[in-house]
Amino acid sequence: MPETHAPTKHLTGTRSLLRLWPYVRPVRRRLAGAALVAIVASCLGLVIPLVLKWIVDGPVTERDTAGVWFGALMLFGLGVAEALLFGLRRWLVARPLAGVEASMRADLYRHLQRLPVAFHDRWASGQLLSRGTTDLMLLRMFLAFPLTFLLVNAVTIIVGFVILLVQQWTLGLVLLGPVVPLVILCKIFETKYSLIARHSQDQVGDLTTVVEESVLGIRIIKGFGRHRSQALAFRELSAELRSTELLKARLLAGIWAVITTIPELAIGAALVLGTVQVADGDLSAGTLVAFLSTALALRWPVESIGFLLAISQDAATATQRYFEVLDVPEESDPRQNGPDPSAAGTGLRFEGVEFRYPDAAPHTPPVLGGIDLHIRSGETLAVVGSTGSGKTTLTALVPRLHEITGGRITLDGEDITAMPRERLRELVSVAFEEPTLFSASVGENVRMGHAAADEGALLRALSTSQADFVHDLPLGTATQVGEQGLSLSGGQRQRLALARAVVGQPRFLVLDDPLSALDVHTEALVEAALRQVLADTTALVIAHRPSTVMLADRVALLSGGRIAAVGTHHELLRSNAEYAWLMSGAEGDENR
Repeated sequence: MPETHAPTKHLTGTRSLLRLWPYVRPVRRRLAGAALVAIVASCLGLVIPLVLKWIVDGPVTERDTAGVWFGALMLFGLGVAEALLFGLRRWLVARPLAGVEASMRADLYRHLQRLPVAFHDRWASGQLLSRGTTDLMLLRMFLAFPLTFLLVNAVTIIVGFVILLVQQWTLGLVLLGPVVPLVILCKIFETKYSLIARHSQDQVGDLTTVVEESVLGIRIIKGFGRHRSQALAFRELSAELRSTELLKARLLAGIWAVITTIPELAIGAALVLGTVQVADGDLSAGTLVAFLSTALALRWPVESIGFLLAISQDAATATQRYFEVLDVPEESDPRQNGPDPSAAGTGLRFEGVEFRYPDAAPHTPPVLGGIDLHIRSGETLAVVGSTGSGKTTLTALVPRLHEITGGRITLDGEDITAMPRERLRELVSVAFEEPTLFSASVGENVRMGHAAADEGALLRALSTSQADFVHDLPLGTATQVGEQGLSLSGGQRQRLALARAVVGQPRFLVLDDPLSALDVHTEALVEAALRQVLADTTALVIAHRPSTVMLADRVALLSGGRIAAVGTHHELLRSNAEYAWLMSGAEGDENR
């Protein structure tokens, strides 16, 4: 089962979020400006209690109606200014944060394209998809709101308490009493919530994987009537995610209740004490009104701490998940020995090649061991072997989809590990047994084999692969084939994949059973065209049927991860029992 996430060194929420700095740095001035505007707007709200004090102790006490109206006008103006400033803050952050999210998504996609195939073999696609969608949405939300308001609320609380202490320091100390227990409770909440947030986001990735697999495999699900079992599996994962989300909600509800209750009790105590002081003549009514108004104005900055911490922890977890992928090393191009001039034109060589998968258990035998093959320039070599013998793995080594773990492979004397991958994959073209097409036009799919191919080259490649059915499609080569090319038959998809492999007239061609999905008549036509292509290139062809083997100049028998015999088809039929048995089975399949 693909792993849902890679093990990672645990980082605190703050240390995780600091890794976002390279993305935030280009827009730091805009964000700082937005934070400053929000601080000014929030502090304007703290001026309102001071105006109330002036109104109560001044115009109200003196029964000055004009003064009351003037005070009301001041309050209205402060409210409008506060609203406008908060609107300005939103406008300041919207565009730059959309750019930050787009930049992070582009980096993730670029990085995924450069990661080894072994990485994609291990990771579930839904986990990668959730990192590029849900996780980045959480990060944008954090940068847009909690990042600013954790600072804004902190400044507001500090300024507010200074005002409270200046107005009446004894009442201010009453409100400061809950600070220590609140800090301790928030720390406990942060620790517990971060673990649950990570679990929840991993579950979202698992659920995304199930949905994606169900959509791509809908024909299998319907064909075998497995929709109920799939729905049950989806329901179970959904129930697990629901339970985790409810646990998050209970934690958030708990911390919110505590953060709300304790300050309310403190405000209540301050109200009682302040009322006594007013009754004793030690405090003016206006000062008490201003004090309580300021305390009430601080309720939201204090009560929102739990909510902001929750979003921040979600964002910290999303950051960890994002960088788990970005921290995986990309395919490298280590420089080794350069080409041997005397070996120019010598073709494709495997010299003592060994391969084992990166996650293979220690001391297990390699998938391929001691492979020695020489495909001369212009020659076609067919590789035959039973299921599981390592044929497909062998073809993946030539374009370095997997890295060999021993020996070396050379193209015209140049070690492929000494070539930049871009150049290597210009020299080597591949067509896999399972043809993969993209949601694009026929022409775009074929030109993935050679982006600079003109219309003539495109039409020649389609002709070579006997894909003339394209001309009967509604828009010809401009017809969209749909996701995975499922609007086409298996044989049509395989012919387009073959056209993609030959459109660039590569020097080296690697074909993994390129004719498996073709009917007998189409296969004969494709074979005839392929003979012309193979005559001008050096080719390695995985073959399962005698008809494919007959395209080759020589044949290699792969058995148990090793080359058991090399020769012509007829030589191996006479001299090798395993090869004869494989071919007799293939002939039997063809005659059915």
